[in-house]
Amino acid sequence: MLGLMQRHSLSISSLIDFAERQHGDAEIVSRRVEGDLHRTTWAAVARRARQIANGLEAFQLAFSDRVGTIAWNGYRHLELYYGVSASGRVLHTVNPRLHPEQIAWIINHAEDRVVCFETTFLPLVKAIYKECPKVKHWIVLCEADRMPTDDDLPGLISYEEWINSHSDQYRWPEIDEYAASSMCYTSGTTGHPKAVVYSHRSTVLHAYASALPNAFGLSERDSVLPAVPMFHVNSWGLPYSTAIAGCKVVFPGPGLDGKSLYELMESEGVTLAAGVPTVWQGLLEHVKQNGLRFSTLNRTVVGGAACPPAMIQVFQEGFGVEVLHAWGMTELSPIGTVCSLKNNQLNLPPEEQVKLRAKQGRALYGIELEIFDELGKLLPHDGKAYGSLMARGHWVVGEYFRPDDLSSSLVNGWFPTGDVATIDGDGFVQITDRNKDMIKSGGEWISSIEIENIAMAHPSVQMAACIGIKHPKWDERPIICVVKRPGAEVTREELLAFYEGKVSKWQIPDDVVFLDSIPMGATGKMLKTKLREHLINHRLPQT
Repeated sequence: MLGLMQRHSLSISSLIDFAERQHGDAEIVSRRVEGDLHRTTWAAVARRARQIANGLEAFQLAFSDRVGTIAWNGYRHLELYYGVSASGRVLHTVNPRLHPEQIAWIINHAEDRVVCFETTFLPLVKAIYKECPKVKHWIVLCEADRMPTDDDLPGLISYEEWINSHSDQYRWPEIDEYAASSMCYTSGTTGHPKAVVYSHRSTVLHAYASALPNAFGLSERDSVLPAVPMFHVNSWGLPYSTAIAGCKVVFPGPGLDGKSLYELMESEGVTLAAGVPTVWQGLLEHVKQNGLRFSTLNRTVVGGAACPPAMIQVFQEGFGVEVLHAWGMTELSPIGTVCSLKNNQLNLPPEEQVKLRAKQGRALYGIELEIFDELGKLLPHDGKAYGSLMARGHWVVGEYFRPDDLSSSLVNGWFPTGDVATIDGDGFVQITDRNKDMIKSGGEWISSIEIENIAMAHPSVQMAACIGIKHPKWDERPIICVVKRPGAEVTREELLAFYEGKVSKWQIPDDVVFLDSIPMGATGKMLKTKLREHLINHRLPQT
């Protein structure tokens, strides 16, 4: 016996139609590359998305043809999110922080037919233009009078001229909810990046779940600033979840420095902001150095890398801003967990709450997480046993798009995340490390994340990265690479003494390496591979 309810596919078009009907007057504010602040509404985004759909029809793009974007967070990028996917094409957000050769490879691998790009990325496009012969149309996200002129880039099209030449009357097609809606490539530290293709169904369900009270807790009373790029895992789904919730959205464009973010937050009444720890580090530095306060910001989502407990304390105890520590990955659309405390945990002492908030949190509805040992045995949720973290669910990758090795990404139906974790009795996940970053010393494992978090708690440390160095007796020993805060001083001996009583003596790093900067990847994560290459000949002190 089947249920007797109506059948409607979960589709991207339903999100933008809902936003237009129910809260079309909610604002979309964007800091543009032109330097000004642009204001529009959800209703205008919906109207222009239909113009985009008609423009793609004029290009004779077929169903599921890919449209690439090389763009910052802004209203035009948001319009493409909906105009492309809702019309049955596949949105492909390209990370401009990758090397041009890698970007060209990605565009060719995805077989993009159209690429839309910001004027700031003109040099990048110039470098890859001739290497991407399958791209038939290059569209510049600007008005006609701001179009660049370059003989090496023939046939460029003004975005504004393009969409304004098409009607805003368009009927979204009926689309199978399992059809592809968008695609993102992993940052890939070895070999070529892998492509993850999201469906309409997975995207809508992810938006539903991430907007819930125990996740981001979005509502029409929120003013949301996505500092996480729209070219990185669809800005953690915020372009979709804010459409469901009816939020005001504030896009920072390329201005991700502390001063720019703070001024935008204050002028636009931002209540929730989302980004990686390095972005919030710059924001907090600006606020502290200038004796500022947040007048409206009440919570921030921190993900992409482990959030140091010291940062959680500064946000919450120093500024009254709740930190929602989140974990996920490209293959999970990306949100897998969000750390919101349970009722009985809100009465715990502040230091105990910080320990909990430093965990990655509990799985959202729609995601299952388990930990397994090296033999594939299921491990208990006791907060002590740690193993390989596996995921499955409604928005977890089933297989990669055209993988080089043609291998399945799943193990007995579970996706191996590559993280090592514990899960406690309340379901709180704590990532102890990446499999490749765990340090094995004398047969025992040392978590690089734990060593980094302790260093980050020192008042003179701005950034820290822990890596393992080969040792003739112990196999590997940890060292801590540190970037000092501007004007601050700390010695090797002082920093090593800071670990005493916080971890077992054998876990204390053997050495401290002071650096001007730590190499960062295209998604804001530390590149430990580069650090290892840089320090491959580092000599450990004799003890």
